Amino acid sequence: MMTQKINVSSLPEFDLSEQLRTDDDIAEYLTMVLEEGDTDELIRAIGYIAKARGMSQIAQQTGLGRESLYKSFRAGAKPQAETIFKVLKAINIDLRAVSHGSIA
Repeated sequence: MMTQKINVSSLPEFDLSEQLRTDDDIAEYLTMVLEEGDTDELIRAIGYIAKARGMSQIAQQTGLGRESLYKSFRAGAKPQAETIFKVLKAINIDLRAVSHGSIA
């Protein structure tokens, strides 16, 4: 059987934001990221969600520049808490604290 070699550089780049089509998709994805507890992944996830919702619209709602938002939520970025909360509000996401019992 003959197999063709595939040039990886010719494959389309995977864009997670294209998979986040519904509010349920977004909530499930963000819940999984939060459960993992990886801060860098949380920052990227918020960026993917903002892109899925429309980065230009998010920029307009937050008063932040579109390019600035892309930079704030890319891998390795360290956005200010104020930026994170503005974007979460614009994408209609609430984060809630849940108690896991008393601290002894």
